[in-house]
Amino acid sequence: MEESRQSTVVVTGASSGVGLYAAKALAQRGWHVVMACRDLEKAQQAAQSVGIAGDRYTLLHIDLASLDSVRHFVTEFRGLERSLDALVCNAAIYMPLIKEPLRSPEGYELTMATNHLGHFLLCQLMLDDLQKSSAPDRRLIILGTVTHNPDELGGKIPPRPDLGNLEGFEKGFKAPITMADGKDFEPVKAYKDSKVCNVLTMRELHRRYAESTGITFSSLYPGCVADTPLFRNHYPLFQKIFPLFQKYITGGYVSQDLAGERVALVVADPAYRESGQYWSWGNRQKKDGKSFARQVSPQAQDDAMAVRLWDLSERLVGAGVVHQ
Repeated sequence: MEESRQSTVVVTGASSGVGLYAAKALAQRGWHVVMACRDLEKAQQAAQSVGIAGDRYTLLHIDLASLDSVRHFVTEFRGLERSLDALVCNAAIYMPLIKEPLRSPEGYELTMATNHLGHFLLCQLMLDDLQKSSAPDRRLIILGTVTHNPDELGGKIPPRPDLGNLEGFEKGFKAPITMADGKDFEPVKAYKDSKVCNVLTMRELHRRYAESTGITFSSLYPGCVADTPLFRNHYPLFQKIFPLFQKYITGGYVSQDLAGERVALVVADPAYRESGQYWSWGNRQKKDGKSFARQVSPQAQDDAMAVRLWDLSERLVGAGVVHQ
């Protein structure tokens, strides 16, 4: 494949877990993967450890908690002079044990800043790059999680996500505010709330831009990757028991390798070209192993909430990202 014709994908959080294995799967399909990571040395070692060919990836620094870092990343990407054919918003942090909120450089609660606001800005900025691509099939994918949806078994475990009416966003989301709904800090809920925001963002991108740009916007839940590094900040006992529970009780366990393959399918396979979908493999590992279009949670279906989240998020990440 000539490099000038080679498809290019940006994958955030590609130094470990699902992001790393998605990068591997896409590189094996002939894509050039821009691995967007906080720790480039770690990313380099990870790429080598899973056997990604050296000419199939580029490492670029991004810290999604920092809006300045996101903007700098986009400038650096454009300096590569590569066409952007797909963007995979995968990176996320999950800190269930912290007692007090951490803050981003801009002063926002760190989980929401990293998982939602950083990706929101990245999507806004890179829409232009996707639109300039000459590829007929361009995609923007935001990873979801079963925990965003109280209608599913994995989402029924408290605390349940609830954005309220985005009172925390409305008030500026800086200290003393820590949560989207303006209530007291709860680190697990902060993660779940941020994933609801991810789905709302995908659906609003679809509503605003799918028809006019031809870009496919989608989310996916690749199954329960119970041994992902996402859980590295959890109790050690949880890290041991949770994968066993998912393997032998729920049947929901998915390896990082298989989850990466599933992300690659949603990026590259013609079967996933329908925009606005939330693809899920649910707990089908013991059944047919096939994906299906999953209805998102009631709150993530709320179109008025999606518009309000969009407007307030634009205010929080700063001006200069509005598209005509």
